[in-house]
Amino acid sequence: MEPILKVKGLKTEFYTINNKITAVDDVSFSVKRKETLAIVGESGSGKSVTSLSIMGLIMPPGKISGGEIEYNGKNLLSLKEKEMQQIRGNEISMIFQEPMTSLNPVLTIGKQISEAIRKRQKISIKDSYKKAIELLQLVEIPSPERRIKEYPYQLSGGMRQRVMIAIALASNPKILIADEPTTALDVTIQAQILDLMKNVKEKMGMSIIIITHDLGVVAEIADRVVVMYAGKVVEQADVVSIFNNPLHPYTKRLLASSLTIDKQVQKFPTIRGNVPHPSQLLKGCRFHPRCELATKQCSEKEPILEMKRNNREVRCWYAKEE
Repeated sequence: MEPILKVKGLKTEFYTINNKITAVDDVSFSVKRKETLAIVGESGSGKSVTSLSIMGLIMPPGKISGGEIEYNGKNLLSLKEKEMQQIRGNEISMIFQEPMTSLNPVLTIGKQISEAIRKRQKISIKDSYKKAIELLQLVEIPSPERRIKEYPYQLSGGMRQRVMIAIALASNPKILIADEPTTALDVTIQAQILDLMKNVKEKMGMSIIIITHDLGVVAEIADRVVVMYAGKVVEQADVVSIFNNPLHPYTKRLLASSLTIDKQVQKFPTIRGNVPHPSQLLKGCRFHPRCELATKQCSEKEPILEMKRNNREVRCWYAKEE
C-alpha cells in the first residue's frame, strides 16, 4: 500500500546569535493509510519538532533546512503558506499535549468547536452547533447538548482532551497527529482516550501519528514505531518486533526501564546520563556516552541507518538480529 505521508531526510534547525542548533537531523519515515505510527524517545529527542515540521508550524528562529515532506504526492515544503493552510487543520490535524493551553478559557466549548467547523465548511451557525453536538457524541462525551454551553474550566482533563480531539476531527482529516495526548491524565482516563482514538480511527479511516515517551501507550495503539534519539532515528520497526526483539541499545534500555505489573525489581532501572543538548552533540554515535556497548569506533564514526529483515531499520555498529 502506497504511504499517505513520506518524510525524507528532514532537517530542522534553530538559529541563535552565535550558534545553529539542529533539532531534527536527516529524519525519514512513512505513514500508510489507516496506520498508527508512534514516534518515541526521551524529552529532547526531536519528536515534537518533527510533528511541528510536518504541520508547517516551525516559526523563526527555526527553519526547515532540508528534506521533503510528501503528502499524497505533494511536497508540503514547496507550498506557499496560503496553500499549506488548506492542508493544515483540514487534511492533517493535530492535538497538543495540554488542552487547557489550547482551548480558549473565555469561550464555550460549543463556540470553539463551531468556529473550527465554520472555518472549514460553509454552513450556518445553527448547523455548525448541530455538527458540534455530533462531534461530541463521536468522542463519547455524555450530554453533549449541555456540554457545548460549558467552559473549559468546567471540564475534567480527560473531557478537555476529548474536546480537542473533536475539534481536530471537525474537517474529517486524513492524518491526525497527537502530541503526548495522555500526559497529565490518570491511568484510567489514559486508557479511555487511547480506546477513543482507536475507535475514531476505524470509523473515519484515517492515519494517526502519536508522539509519546510512554511505551505503554505505544504497545496499546501503535502499528509501527520510530525511535528517536538526539534528533536522529535510531530504530524503526513494527510494534511487535520493537517489543520482542529490540536491536538498538537505546531501545533496549527504554524497554528495560519501563516497569510492568509482572516485573519485580529491587532497583528501578534507568539509562545513565541525559540526552545531549542539540548544541553539544558529540562526534560519532550520539548515544555512545550512555551506551554499555560503546567502543572507540562508536565515538569516532556515526553509524548509518541500516535496513534489516522485515523492513526494519537500526542505526548501530553492533546491532544483531536474533
